[in-house]
Amino acid sequence: MGKDADTIDISGIDPKKVFGEFDSNIKIIESTLNVRCVLRDGSLKIMGTDKDVRSAFDVIRELSDLSERGREIDEQSVRYALSIKDRIKEKPLTSLESDVICHTIHGKPVKPKTIGQKNYVDAIRKNMITFGIGPAGTGKTYLAMAMAIVSLQKEEVSRIILTRPAIEAGEKLGFLPGDMQSKVDPYLRPLYDALYIIMGAETFQRNMEKGVIEVAPLAYMRGRTLDNSFIILDEAQNTTPAQMKMFLTRLGFGSKAVITGDRTQKDLPKDVTSGLDNAKKVLSKVEGIAICNLTGADVVRHPLVQRIVNAYEDYEENSKKNAKKDKKQ
Repeated sequence: MGKDADTIDISGIDPKKVFGEFDSNIKIIESTLNVRCVLRDGSLKIMGTDKDVRSAFDVIRELSDLSERGREIDEQSVRYALSIKDRIKEKPLTSLESDVICHTIHGKPVKPKTIGQKNYVDAIRKNMITFGIGPAGTGKTYLAMAMAIVSLQKEEVSRIILTRPAIEAGEKLGFLPGDMQSKVDPYLRPLYDALYIIMGAETFQRNMEKGVIEVAPLAYMRGRTLDNSFIILDEAQNTTPAQMKMFLTRLGFGSKAVITGDRTQKDLPKDVTSGLDNAKKVLSKVEGIAICNLTGADVVRHPLVQRIVNAYEDYEENSKKNAKKDKKQ
């Protein structure tokens, strides 16, 4: 395929906002797509093969649109736009900007930052039970917490219930000092962190005292019926099938549940099946239940986290292939 070139008029945008300090964002696009970009006289010329030039054009145009809407164009934004370059026309990133779930205590908007996160948030809105399955940094718990707070504020539910298997202590928390709350706190700290950011520590504490927000280990869910509640089960990969079934059958009228987990980070004994893996197989075709699979492309933490997740995914995929080859031999 021969060389081609295309030109983008950038007279209406601030190059620093899109291209980054010292053109760092453009350099990522150049190295990823094997193109060369030249900025001159209010326009950007892109040189490379036909396909690569078109991809670079689509990505830069999308980043420009995001910048005009007030989004800070950082490395994560650039790499994500590149990862979906073939689909970016069908599902532009600008469509995410209008879906503001809520605002943090400091006024920062909470919204999905990737197409996968957008699908996850929409699934929570539409379904009674939603599974958010994916690696660390994909916003599974944070977005679920934001949705729970909004449901509470709109009086769609009367309380938020947060639960997590205390697998490290084998669900036996008696040896820890203090009351139940102090025993559970270490295991639910990531949930608290999200609540503090969105709700603020004082409001959170007030709602805890009123019983509007309840936190408990999964073991304490047994025998209850949870009506008019938004329930989040975090770290669900560490549940057993029996625990998962017990949790799912607690749901009462007017309730909504979100189950989050990372199938690659199980702390269960090797001979124990994960309740999350089991539920994914058993419930995949049940109406009213959505199963959302987030990937390394949906990681919104530091770009290095995304590269770590991708490296592990590649390693595990290769390990599976090698294991299959060894069996055949």
